[in-house]
Amino acid sequence: MNKSELIENVAEQNGLTKVNAKKIVESVLENIAKGTREKGKVSLLGFGNFSTTIRAARQGRNPKTGETLEIPAKEVVKFKASF
Repeated sequence: MNKSELIENVAEQNGLTKVNAKKIVESVLENIAKGTREKGKVSLLGFGNFSTTIRAARQGRNPKTGETLEIPAKEVVKFKASF
């Protein structure tokens, strides 16, 4: 399912227009992103946890030339589903 299909399903299930459903879905996604940026973790009971972590620097390879290069460390978001 992609974002537009999610918006369509939310609209149908709740009797909303697609425009209103899009605003709601985008608001939820923005708040999840904001929460992970500011607090480092967002927990949604029955759905899962979003958290930030640091991915260590590592060696990579340019697929075109085969040249080895250094990939810098960076902060990434991880998701763990809950059941």
